Amino acid sequence: MSDQPSPEIELLRAAYAAFNARDIDAALALMAADVAWPKAFKGGFVRGSEEVRAYWTEQWSEINPHVEPVSFYLEEAGRILVDVHQVVRDKTYAVLADQHVAHRFTLEHGLIQAMEVCPLPSSTPKA
Repeated sequence: MSDQPSPEIELLRAAYAAFNARDIDAALALMAADVAWPKAFKGGFVRGSEEVRAYWTEQWSEINPHVEPVSFYLEEAGRILVDVHQVVRDKTYAVLADQHVAHRFTLEHGLIQAMEVCPLPSSTPKA
């Protein structure tokens, strides 16, 4: 394994940085136009850039999430599992959740095609 991060991991780091900075346009630029994105805050999924934009805008009006990638795990079929430290605060900055969760990304043509929230595996080889 090289010490240099892969372009896919750099793409995901950039997406997390854009999300945390509330830079929707920069985050959406890293996603396919028909991206499938989980509505982890509300349940279900949204599809496409404009639905992701609307979901995030609504989410950020109600809570203040911060997600920091900790580890990246390469999976088969072009997927990457990310161990994420997630801190969610309410509008008064009280902590609602402080936990590790897993995000599984499907990448195609250098863009995020889909993301899902899933349980962290007990042991997975690190990328």
